[in-house]
Amino acid sequence: MSSIKQFQVTFDCAEPERVARFWCEVLGYVVPPPPRGFATWDAYGRSRPPEDQGSWFACTDPSGVGPRLFFQRVPEGKVAKNRLHLDVRVGTGLVGEERLATLEAECTRLVALGAVRVRLLPADEDNESCIVMQDIEGNEFCLD
Repeated sequence: MSSIKQFQVTFDCAEPERVARFWCEVLGYVVPPPPRGFATWDAYGRSRPPEDQGSWFACTDPSGVGPRLFFQRVPEGKVAKNRLHLDVRVGTGLVGEERLATLEAECTRLVALGAVRVRLLPADEDNESCIVMQDIEGNEFCLD
């Protein structure tokens, strides 16, 4: 059996830094320091060829536990449902009204950041409630 590998989650998007900063706010992630020799990310960006400026951005879990998130600019827009999405786990261990209240409070916070609420998936025999949302570029995720 091989050991667990580290991984990053990559998002295709139109505005990498904007989307990365949104997810930093959602998850409590941080923007890592700029590359060695640069005081800021803006300074690093200006050192790149014009076609590469703003082409990617990343954020990391400050605890080092969660995966790195990488955002890369692509020319095409989103046209279909994601094949992969993030579940933002804010209601773990909660049930019923307590869970719904926690999900709704987080939904309100994320809508203020630019997210869009899509729909509530109510609890059934197999699953607790969750809220389907979209980030600032329309990528689906769930508050779970």
